[in-house]
Amino acid sequence: MKTSYHTSWLSILFAIVLSATSSNAQYGAGGVHLPMESQKASVTQTIGLTDITVTYHRPAVRGRKIWGDLVPYNNGIPIPWRGGANENTTISFTNDVTVEGKPLHSGTYGLHFIPGEKEWIVIFSTNSTSWGSFSYDQKEDALRVTVKPQPVEFEEYLTYEFVSPQPNKVLAQLRWEKLAVGFTIEVPTHDVVLASIRKELRNTPGFTWKSYDDAASYCADENFNFDEAIQWAKRSISIEENFDNLATLSTLQRKTGHEEEASKTMERAMLIAKPMELQGYGRSLLREKKVDEAMKIFEYNLKKNPDTWFVYAGMARGYEAKGDLKKAIENMKIALEKAPDASKPGIKAAIKQWEEK
Repeated sequence: MKTSYHTSWLSILFAIVLSATSSNAQYGAGGVHLPMESQKASVTQTIGLTDITVTYHRPAVRGRKIWGDLVPYNNGIPIPWRGGANENTTISFTNDVTVEGKPLHSGTYGLHFIPGEKEWIVIFSTNSTSWGSFSYDQKEDALRVTVKPQPVEFEEYLTYEFVSPQPNKVLAQLRWEKLAVGFTIEVPTHDVVLASIRKELRNTPGFTWKSYDDAASYCADENFNFDEAIQWAKRSISIEENFDNLATLSTLQRKTGHEEEASKTMERAMLIAKPMELQGYGRSLLREKKVDEAMKIFEYNLKKNPDTWFVYAGMARGYEAKGDLKKAIENMKIALEKAPDASKPGIKAAIKQWEEK
């Protein structure tokens, strides 16, 4: 029994070493660097402020049987595969993450796999500088997770990709031949961004109104951390009061239930607003489906700035949202008369679209 175990283990190891040797045959005996058959590649995905990078070498199928042959399945002998060719495949994270729900610190890891017909083990090793998996030591594991392989369309060259990135997570996927193996990486984006904001505001960005306004706006858009965001908005206003930071403060006040304060703050903002700022605010209200509120802004802008062409375009968009295409066309035609030549094609296209409805 002991003899068969070691014979099996050595045969698998020999196959992997043979594959590695053939992949590296392009290096000259004198150590000069020549093109590698399994070429080096890397892919990076940013989630929030966190960079995730996989660096690897890309072997080809070349008509070979890959799974269960060139890359053996784990038949009770857990020898890892390096998930590529040549030196370590590595994966790095610039911030702490979770992989398949399990925590993993920031850093660079050797990425290894133990393949199986029905499930794979994905290994993140603290040793990221060895040659392949040949000196792999389980004591250096930072994390192991178990995932299920999926059938996919044929892929000649081994590749890694990031699938369906979202604000706080992404699926990292190895694809080769007709198989894909993926693992979900999650990032605490809000925590990472807040930590970055707080650090940056203690440096030179903390001397500008825009940095505080950007920080407050991010929280308003993401609907969290309102108390600190309000303080950032007020700090921005104390440095330089303008439409942007007053509008941000008004939004935060409204989100925290202080409607009366929000209205007063917005009144202050509108008194000092430039025509384009009012136009942008009205369009943002339209995107939020607040059509009546948007129309009030467009009408106010028209009253203050009757000679500005895009004010009429704003009125037109407001009427479009209300379903009154006749008035939308009337206002857009006024905008066309007053607009610079560079803006006229877009205006004409809008008029044509409405006239054909």
